[in-house]
Amino acid sequence: MTDPAPSVPSAITESADVAGLGRGKASAFVAPALLLIAAFLVFPALWLLWIGLTDLTVSGRTSVDVSFVGMANYTKALTDPLFGNSVWITLLFVFGSAIIGQNVLGFSLAWSMRTAARWVRGVVESLVLLAWILPASVVAVLWITMLDRDEGTVNRLLDHPGYAWMIQQPLAVIIVFNIWRGTAFSMLLYSAALSTVPPSQLETARLAGASGPQMLRDVVFPHVRGHTLTNTLLISLWTFNDFTPYLLTRGEPNHRSETLPIFLYRQGIDDGALGYGAAASVLMLLINLVLALFYLRLLRRRT
Repeated sequence: MTDPAPSVPSAITESADVAGLGRGKASAFVAPALLLIAAFLVFPALWLLWIGLTDLTVSGRTSVDVSFVGMANYTKALTDPLFGNSVWITLLFVFGSAIIGQNVLGFSLAWSMRTAARWVRGVVESLVLLAWILPASVVAVLWITMLDRDEGTVNRLLDHPGYAWMIQQPLAVIIVFNIWRGTAFSMLLYSAALSTVPPSQLETARLAGASGPQMLRDVVFPHVRGHTLTNTLLISLWTFNDFTPYLLTRGEPNHRSETLPIFLYRQGIDDGALGYGAAASVLMLLINLVLALFYLRLLRRRT
């Protein structure tokens, strides 16, 4: 017969964690992080919710004598044609530049660079990364100069002087601009994902006579599907909240390129309607949450 296992004092089991620290020491280690989260995340979020229920403005009587208006700001936003227009423009911007543009171009670059010469791969990756790491203000100035109506590079190459791209095609301009800037992330992620595809499976499919599209569909995509969903989630949320198009078109002309971040800036900062802008910000946050939950559900199905 063996002796029973020695019992552990209840005081030790209650006061010690996995790392062997007591609850007091563990709380002391976690407290600074919790205070920072509370100060810079929780409190601003709660303050934003409160402002959205008031008629607070930057100046005027309501900047001092603030009144509680309840859900009036939310009702106004949901019935505001400009808010609905900005939501639609933002969805088109995300779909065209992130879901389609960055995904397709990033994967195409990653796939084609697998078999390219080393110097070609180095040049292409350097140029794509350069577009990603340049400051947004610098890139915006370059694009404004390139699309200039009279002396722009694009009009000179197309022999189409006098065409105002940012007035005639503002949404297309910001979509192409965002594709050009953000493709680097998708290319790097897909390059890492493609490295997990077994070469033996690609060679087997090639010997079996599979075409390029068939290899992508039957061999490559099953291995990178999870990476595709992750990449689409990240770039969709980044694009949805991107304020950079303001540097190009400022949402003009006639609100044709006014995405949600630009709309919020105009309402809350330019017009000074902080309460209305806060309510619209909460609605924007809810849309972000719906998009994130949709992608996360697809990821769970994949798992």
